[in-house]
Amino acid sequence: MEKIDVFAHVLPKEFYARMLEIEPSIPERYAFFANPVLQSVDERRKHWDGVTRQVISHVNALPEDYVGPEEAAALCWSANEELLEMVRQNRDLFEAGVLMVPMNNIDEAVRIVREQVLPDPDAVGVQVFTRALGKSIADEGFRPLFDELAAHGVPAWLHPVFDERKPDNNIVFSWEYELAQAMLQMVQAGLFREHPDLKVIVHHAGAMAPFFAGRIDRILPPEQSADFRCFYADTAILGNTPALELAADFFGVDHMVFGTDAPLGILPAGATKEIGAAIDAMRLSDAEREAIYARNYQRIVGTHEG
Repeated sequence: MEKIDVFAHVLPKEFYARMLEIEPSIPERYAFFANPVLQSVDERRKHWDGVTRQVISHVNALPEDYVGPEEAAALCWSANEELLEMVRQNRDLFEAGVLMVPMNNIDEAVRIVREQVLPDPDAVGVQVFTRALGKSIADEGFRPLFDELAAHGVPAWLHPVFDERKPDNNIVFSWEYELAQAMLQMVQAGLFREHPDLKVIVHHAGAMAPFFAGRIDRILPPEQSADFRCFYADTAILGNTPALELAADFFGVDHMVFGTDAPLGILPAGATKEIGAAIDAMRLSDAEREAIYARNYQRIVGTHEG
């Protein structure tokens, strides 16, 4: 069965070297950056199952957190080219790339969509984060980027970051809250009212939304409750078949995609095996399982205007 992991991460070597020149303390902030599989394709191949092809995106060393708008844009352009070259040199392993955009330079973020994503079949979307520059991703200032994505059918991959205002951030629960809160903010900002076909792939199986479906449906206005089902959700929750079934029930099987967070989650190279086993144990037809493993992703990215 064809398998495409839509949420796998890399840390391109030249980009990371440049970021370390700008801020040497980055490894202290993100201990998981030390995982050698993030930078080394050779190390990744040692643990590859020989079947799953990965859609790769950058880990969260975000230029806008460290430099001004022009330098952030330049770093994103070069990091994206480095990531796409990784795809081109390893087509058996890497399916495609998800590009980085500078959230402190929205004009350049839009230009990356137009001039790096749309013309290149190896670039399938952009990655955005739950917060940027201390603001919600749903902030009005970021709206031109979502307008551009929607205009061309280009998907956004939504990844969590910590809210630095909080004193108790932790890797177990905090990121799931941040994802759920960002989803709520995007819904309440009317993004899906304005762009009904906007495609947003949410990490970690849609975080808290499936478990709190009753609260979503009974507390929010009906149109906002419906808009919560517009998101797509990956399967990156380190296994847990009942939770995946809950997510599939909430979003619909047609809005679920195979994602593992590789090479993170379970050392040394991620949870591809464990998540695959959890999907295989779900109460699905063969066609539904094939849809989660590959067909839904292919449909999502196959509709953008290149």
